[in-house]
Amino acid sequence: MKLSTKSRYGVRAMFDMAYHAGTLPAQIKDISRRQEISPRYLEQIFQDLKKGGLLKSRRGPQGGYSLAKPADEITVEDIVLAAEGELLLVNCVKGLRKNSDASNTEVESCEHGAHCITQPLWAEGSRILGEYFRGITLKTLCDRAKEMGLEKELDHRFMYFI
Repeated sequence: MKLSTKSRYGVRAMFDMAYHAGTLPAQIKDISRRQEISPRYLEQIFQDLKKGGLLKSRRGPQGGYSLAKPADEITVEDIVLAAEGELLLVNCVKGLRKNSDASNTEVESCEHGAHCITQPLWAEGSRILGEYFRGITLKTLCDRAKEMGLEKELDHRFMYFI
């Protein structure tokens, strides 16, 4: 399994915001520079994260993007789900999930159906990965960054000299 760049960059960008800006708005150009991610691509990713309820945006010179919830309430799973739409190791696992249209029918996407011996394996792996990602918050990543000695960059928009 390989997570797309939307998920990986989304986690990096959200961490960057939590670590360097905290509750203040962060600008795409700063996140882009620090994380070496194209600003255009970040804008696309941020639209998904905004739709997922993880980001807010504000226009203007003091504007930018900010976390919609505290860093200890946003998990890696939240970010991956907002970017990818689902967290599955393989597509055939969908056959074990309930249909998203609120009906009780299962989505059938495995050509082997109920006779597939590996489908439960992939389903359990997806569940374990989701559980692991659910246990890691942006605050967890910020704490790890502090332990590693990663320096915070001060936002010059909010610095005043007398």
